[in-house]
Amino acid sequence: MNPYEIIAKYYTPGSELYNILVRHSEAVRNKALALARKHPELDLDLEFIAEAAMLHDIGILETDASGIKCFGTHRYIEHGYLGAEMIRREGYPRHALVCERHTGTGLKLADIIARELPVPHRELCPVSLEEQLICYADKFFSKTRIDSEDSYERVEQKMKKWGEEAVTQLKKWHEMFE
Repeated sequence: MNPYEIIAKYYTPGSELYNILVRHSEAVRNKALALARKHPELDLDLEFIAEAAMLHDIGILETDASGIKCFGTHRYIEHGYLGAEMIRREGYPRHALVCERHTGTGLKLADIIARELPVPHRELCPVSLEEQLICYADKFFSKTRIDSEDSYERVEQKMKKWGEEAVTQLKKWHEMFE
């Protein structure tokens, strides 16, 4: 599988949005792979990590986020399940799980309902170690400040908006992967 070919089916290569998505995804992929290589004892699937990290945000195209050149009709929080639908149509159900489970540190059904989030009413939390690693790596990179990696302290501060459970999960991942 070539994730660049899949991205090019939905995004115009060379466009500003394509460049934002690809540069962000490459940064996430590179961090996830570096962390995976630090932990051979976890026996992580490096090929899957490389592919899924490149595709995790493919659904942003369908959202309304003008700051990153997205002019769709959905709220940004929906990009995960929207991307999962795209990747399932491409025939990659395992990769689709990364798309739909990487928002925050994952979205629990109770939180989805309580916050009235416009996403499917089911658990949307990373399960496999590969899903968790990609979700963790993603937290360090913004799509508006493409060329910089946030510090762990900054990521932890940003995760507070998702609640104490999200911060606790982030800390667990930090201990596991760093």
